[in-house]
Amino acid sequence: MALQGAAGLVNTRTGAGSGSDHLPSEQAVRARADGLDTLTGAAELQDFASTWGWSGRPPTDRAGVERVRALRPRLAQLWDLDEPGVVDLVNTMLAQERAVPQLVDHDGWGWHLHGVPDDAPFATRMAVEAAMAMIDVVRADELQRLRRCGADDCDGVLVDLSRNRSKRFCSTTCGNRVAAAAYRERQSGED
Repeated sequence: MALQGAAGLVNTRTGAGSGSDHLPSEQAVRARADGLDTLTGAAELQDFASTWGWSGRPPTDRAGVERVRALRPRLAQLWDLDEPGVVDLVNTMLAQERAVPQLVDHDGWGWHLHGVPDDAPFATRMAVEAAMAMIDVVRADELQRLRRCGADDCDGVLVDLSRNRSKRFCSTTCGNRVAAAAYRERQSGED
């Protein structure tokens, strides 16, 4: 969930796709497709955190929101780097945020790891949880499951959890847009 949440966070940027079909509304997907940033304030961050199940309390102040927004380019790098680059970035993120893994059990998730204390800033929590999720991806040799959206006009990222590794688009919206364009192209070729 943290890895998909990280993709979702990356995809709140201007021009990015939706990152998942689990977003709160098609309006948010269309806003991103229109080049709008969908994480501009505390209310959007609260909705985002709730949608993705991030632990901790999202900040309500502008500085806290900006720290979360500042994570996006760094997390986006995880989709573009090769394995040694991902390992370096993950290790750097964990060291800079002073991660101290600990076992916790809350909200029906069973025992799992948190990398920061409960009172850590929300942006720190997000960075560390994303980095820890990447550890599992690297250890399982599954970096190929991290992809960029296949839509030409989208720079969104996705996590392909499909059994046959066939997911190409960050959202149903992008997939439908590409399919509609291909249909229109076929129709114009028949005329």
